[in-house]
Amino acid sequence: MGPQAEGDAAAGVVLIAGPTASGKSRLAVQLAAERHGVIVNADSMQVYRDLRIVNARPSAADEAVAPHLLYGHVGAETRYSVGAWLADMEVTLAAIRSDGRVAIVVGGTGLYFKALTEGLASIPPIEAALRSRILAEAADAAPEALHERLDPEDAAAIRPSDTSRIVRALEVFAATGRSLVAWKRTAAAPPLVNPATAERIVVMPERAELHRRIGVRAEAMVHSGAIEEASALAALGLSPAMPAMKAIGVRQLIDHIAGKISLDEAIASMKTETRRYAKRQMTWIRNQMGDWPVTAG
Repeated sequence: MGPQAEGDAAAGVVLIAGPTASGKSRLAVQLAAERHGVIVNADSMQVYRDLRIVNARPSAADEAVAPHLLYGHVGAETRYSVGAWLADMEVTLAAIRSDGRVAIVVGGTGLYFKALTEGLASIPPIEAALRSRILAEAADAAPEALHERLDPEDAAAIRPSDTSRIVRALEVFAATGRSLVAWKRTAAAPPLVNPATAERIVVMPERAELHRRIGVRAEAMVHSGAIEEASALAALGLSPAMPAMKAIGVRQLIDHIAGKISLDEAIASMKTETRRYAKRQMTWIRNQMGDWPVTAG
């Protein structure tokens, strides 16, 4: 991977990060049109094909401006990971470089950017039978109970409400006898992208404007097919611990479909949860991307 990273300046790599609804995708489309670019997804939820509307994937109009890669290429029944994304990125970046185009990597998943620019420790693959057993156990347990099962190092690093990471940590410990935190301390493979030569941008609007955009988008989603998407996802009968089931809006809309809450309550909850998620993203950016240039979007 190392030799690829050395060519970033010549080949052209742009990294665009920011909280949800910040306008980073709009900036990516603009730059792609100007620079003969290819847009590559760095959002852990936008990889799922089943949730185009709920996860605010790029529109058909945006996709007509420039190629969009690693969007909607994974089924909801798949437990996609940062390691899987990085493997897909290696192939994708090589193809973009071969075509002489600019790779514009855009998203809000901080761990993806960290792995891309710092490398990722190689955790052994988890056997399917073990993964299925852990997922089945997680489906019948409260997040707090699952959190109590973690190795102390993982328990200190993972929020009790973050079921996806809890399940991942339980899988890794059951398979290897080592915590996920311990594995992440091991030597990582060289990064795919050298952050010193790539162009880096953080899109960060004012908080009030960001909250306004979140509200407008939630309303638009519900009236553009998000309810139907959530209904189709529910019909798959997936474990609640699967990452796709954790997408903001899925739980609220499924509860609305089941008659547990009104549509107004579902929308209000979606807005609140999205604002909280954006706050966590902004905290990550401040702590991990403090030297990235910032634009208001």
